[in-house]
This record gives sequence, structure tokens and C-alpha cells, in this order.
Amino acid sequence: MALAVVNYPVFSDEEFDWIQSVRREHDSFFVDLIGPHFPLVFPTDGVSESTLIEHVRRHISLSYSFEVVFRCAILGDPDFLDHAHAFLTPDEGFSDIVRLHDRLYTGPLANELRLDLPFIPHVGIANTPRPEDCKIIADELNARNFEIRGRVETLDVIGYDGEALWTIKQFSMPPKNN
Repeated sequence: MALAVVNYPVFSDEEFDWIQSVRREHDSFFVDLIGPHFPLVFPTDGVSESTLIEHVRRHISLSYSFEVVFRCAILGDPDFLDHAHAFLTPDEGFSDIVRLHDRLYTGPLANELRLDLPFIPHVGIANTPRPEDCKIIADELNARNFEIRGRVETLDVIGYDGEALWTIKQFSMPPKNN
């Protein structure tokens, strides 16, 4: 079983439905497996479940919930599953996601970080065998001048056995007091 850490952003029903409609049309690999999410720790079998849960518990205490705003789609890394991918990337909340990702890839996860793939905060929305097709999807979405607002409020430690995916433990992020 592989373990990962994700965030399922909280969206309005309308925005969630829009993202899912795009994913139903273009994200055949993942739309029925997992909801719209930020991958923060990519699937690994290099740490135990208890070690990962304790590691996330320690780092969640240093984190606060925050807003994300998406206004563009980009072509993602074509290295995964021999397909190209299109991502929604946050204009707002980008640095918060990067910092959260970087904090998680310390301690017991330090050796799991892939330095050959730069981390791009994203919610995956499409995959195609040809990068040109994902680029067309991203360009068509960007022509709409969309704005999708969400909140990052939880981190989920998830398990994946090659067929099913489930939440093992969910951690809430407190609101930031100004």
C-alpha cells in the first residue's frame, strides 16, 4: 500500500461542479478515484503509516488554513503515467502550498522528495497521451477568464492499493488569527 498526503480544497458547490465537469471530460485516470486535490506528498511506501501520521501531526501545528484562487490552467509534467497533464495552478495561495509541501518533505520524508520533478502546486484536471492536447485544453480554459476560489483547511493522509483510495487520517488546519 502506498501512502500520500493531499488537501481537498473547499469549493462552493458551483465551482466544485465546474471542476468536476472538466475532469469528467478530460481526467479519465483520476476523476472516479479521487476528488479535486492538491497532492502534497506523492504516493510512497518508504515510510510507515504511523510515522507519516505523526509527521503530519507535527507539521499541521505549524500551519493555518488559507484561501486559494485559481485563474489559470497550465500544461503539467508529462512524466507521470506516460501522459501529459493539465493543472489548475493557484494565483493566490501558491507560496502557502509550496511551503506546506516543503515542510512535509523533511524528516522521515526527506529521502522521498524527487528533485528531478519540480513541485508545482496544482489541482489536476486533464490527462492525454499527447502534450499538445493538454495544451489545447489549458488554452481553452484560460480563454474563459475564470476565477475559482477555495480554502485549504485540512490535510488527509491517504492510502492507495492500486485500485482504491481512502482517507486514513484527516487533520484540520486552524484559521489564522489576525
